[in-house]
Amino acid sequence: MNTFLLSIVIPVFNEKENILPLIGRIVSSIDRYNYELIFVNDGSLDNTVEEIKLQSKKNNKIKLISFNRNFGHQAALSCGYNFAKGDCVVSLDADLQDPPEIIPEMIDKWKKGAKIVYARRDRRQGDNLFKRLTAKIFYQFINTLSDTPIPQEVGDFRLLDKEVVRFLNSLTEHSRFLRGLVAWGGYPIEYVSFERDKRNAGSTHYPLSKMVNFALDGLTSFSTKPLRLASIAGFLSASIGFLGIIYAVLGKIFLPAYWVSGWTALFVGIMFLGGVQLITIGIIGEYITKIYREIQKRPQYLIKEKVNL
Repeated sequence: MNTFLLSIVIPVFNEKENILPLIGRIVSSIDRYNYELIFVNDGSLDNTVEEIKLQSKKNNKIKLISFNRNFGHQAALSCGYNFAKGDCVVSLDADLQDPPEIIPEMIDKWKKGAKIVYARRDRRQGDNLFKRLTAKIFYQFINTLSDTPIPQEVGDFRLLDKEVVRFLNSLTEHSRFLRGLVAWGGYPIEYVSFERDKRNAGSTHYPLSKMVNFALDGLTSFSTKPLRLASIAGFLSASIGFLGIIYAVLGKIFLPAYWVSGWTALFVGIMFLGGVQLITIGIIGEYITKIYREIQKRPQYLIKEKVNL
């Protein structure tokens, strides 16, 4: 019996051309269920909002939350989770790289007892070689250093039981890396595989700079190992410096005729130690930034308007 409520959360930023085909594919895939579509407009500068409002007049199950400005993808997802009323909640992006046609298969896994159903990418046809390579490096790197393993080849296309959503909504931290938080809860998981398509229209909103920032947020949110590595690097550099002192003293005593002091070794030593110090300060700065944001206790987002909510 399909008596449950299905919530679908879709963060959008400048996705006007994708709204209509996205709604068409979603509705045709889930029309057998009782559902709500929650679009979270993350400060779009095009006519995305107008297009969603137009569709919401035709279908009151389509809902809109619009931010004052761009607060980021994770904030938009968190907002959608806060307003979702469903027994299960599916989140996906608006670019149609993640096919909504597999949502019924995800629901079947959920009905069998899974609290989290990940959509796992078997093939990434829509991503270039650089994107595939950096994604693989990201997951391997973060899982090596993180205290919480994060499933590989999954993104924000997933189904969550309302119990998991309540857990996420109860967390008060400001810097939210949802892929890690979902895994951190330890709820029963299942997977549904799919082939990732090309973006339907528009360009990606995740350039290299945002990918690097996203990776740093994820790493510093779920591990203190970078601080440990900074300490180890400091110890190793100090050990090398101590060995250098011994070498210099012995050379001065036993090889006085051949001992010529040069600026090259001094320059290399200073650059090496300076690099280690700067990297260490940068790692500490990342954690201090997170502390600073948490202490400020500013809201994650500001809502400008709501439609059908």
